[in-house]
Amino acid sequence: MTDALRTTVAGLDFANPVVLASGTAGYGRELAGVIDLELLGGFVTKAVSPEPRHGNPAPRVWDFDGGMINAVGLANPGMDVVRAEALPWIAAHVKSPRVLVNVVGRSIEDFAAVVAALDGSAGVHGFELNVSCPNTRKGGLEFGADPDALRALVAGARAATGKPLFVKLSPVVADVVTTARAAVEAGATGVTLFNTMPGLVVDVATRRPVLGFGSGGGSGPALLPGATLATWKVTRALPGVPVIGTGGVSTADHALQLIIAGASLVALGTATMADPHAAEHLVRDLARWCDAHGVTRLSDVRGTLEWPSQ
Repeated sequence: MTDALRTTVAGLDFANPVVLASGTAGYGRELAGVIDLELLGGFVTKAVSPEPRHGNPAPRVWDFDGGMINAVGLANPGMDVVRAEALPWIAAHVKSPRVLVNVVGRSIEDFAAVVAALDGSAGVHGFELNVSCPNTRKGGLEFGADPDALRALVAGARAATGKPLFVKLSPVVADVVTTARAAVEAGATGVTLFNTMPGLVVDVATRRPVLGFGSGGGSGPALLPGATLATWKVTRALPGVPVIGTGGVSTADHALQLIIAGASLVALGTATMADPHAAEHLVRDLARWCDAHGVTRLSDVRGTLEWPSQ
């Protein structure tokens, strides 16, 4: 019954709509032998910037009631090392999953530079532009919050590749539809909704933040309703624009909420930190749901939300 999960998004064929969110799969090799990557629809790599980044001071991750907060700081070895070492491993070992490379930068030009450097690498099917990371002091929120900067950033990346481009937005943008529209008009193929929620967890004993950086990005179950509403708004206003829905997904019910609201793909993040096999379980449970409900193509369920009459 797994054929019921097959879907085409942004011209790419996915065995199923389940992908791992950026930061949870590394560059694939980190999870090899832990989970069966071939069971997934795809994954988004850890961030890639032009230069190596060492990230933020520890502690970088902290659990709190209802979720997790992190301030990893986009640590990565830089685009040259990723191109020379990580992407060849993906090309040699990852067959079925579609792979999107997450891109970050300190300037608008950085994003185009990374895309151009990695565009010709085997195994790369598209890119996700992180314009919304809440836990860095430079290179993040300002791009997604400023429509002009966002358009310039996306246009530069689009000039560097003909592959699908997804733009990862913040849950605190003033108007998600306006921001998504600006990205699409500049050349984005689709959007990812959402990144983590900016937040702060305080150790009351020390009266200091629990994270070494101070603030961070909150994630977990509480983000699901916001991501679902944003997905419905964007897909209703921009029909045909694919959305990767992410935020609090851990069960088939969660994924189905996003799909019914209009998401083309669903990404797991925090759930995989608690259980590395969460995505595998989700694929299985979605197939069982299709079988139990006589659904021959899960993609037929996409965007079928019936809004209550006013």
